[in-house]
Amino acid sequence: MTGSTPTRQAALTLLKTYNQSDSLIKHAYAVEGVMRYMARKYGEDEETWGIVGLIHDLDYEQFPDQHCAKTEDILRQNQWPEHLIRAVVSHGWGICSDVKPESTMEKVLYAIDELTGLVATSALVRPTKSVMDMTAKSVKKKWKDKRFAAGVDRSIIQQGADMLGVELGDLITDTIMGMREVAEAVGLKGDASHGM
Repeated sequence: MTGSTPTRQAALTLLKTYNQSDSLIKHAYAVEGVMRYMARKYGEDEETWGIVGLIHDLDYEQFPDQHCAKTEDILRQNQWPEHLIRAVVSHGWGICSDVKPESTMEKVLYAIDELTGLVATSALVRPTKSVMDMTAKSVKKKWKDKRFAAGVDRSIIQQGADMLGVELGDLITDTIMGMREVAEAVGLKGDASHGM
């Protein structure tokens, strides 16, 4: 049996050891923010969920062709608890991992990982460049335009929503709400001069 849940600071230090890219670090903060928000909603441990969100793409910058597998190795070397390693690896299910999301935490991570990217991209084309005044409706409009944020796999988001038994619109709303809490850190607080 490996160690206890690491602190957020330990997770952040590890993240920044393997990632220098501003966009990847902002993505980690966005996913962490949504995971914390969702943990509160589901009555789960916010710190644990947040740490899993923060670290989920640990290996992506340096080892994109070994995504999830390399994170598993790194976390194991750092004595992370098995259930957290499993949760992180499960977000790559069907893409680069055969670990299927089973716990609520795993399903949420799987569902919102790609969605935070779509929400962020949608926010950046708004006049305010902000998630603070954004609704699910504006993201759903962008959802239908397959050329918009073409790298976002909408089928994964939909599958995640189905796993959780929630409507897509509700999942988008929750993701926006979670990202609002970290809007400053992820560069989506926006420009208040546009009459928010």
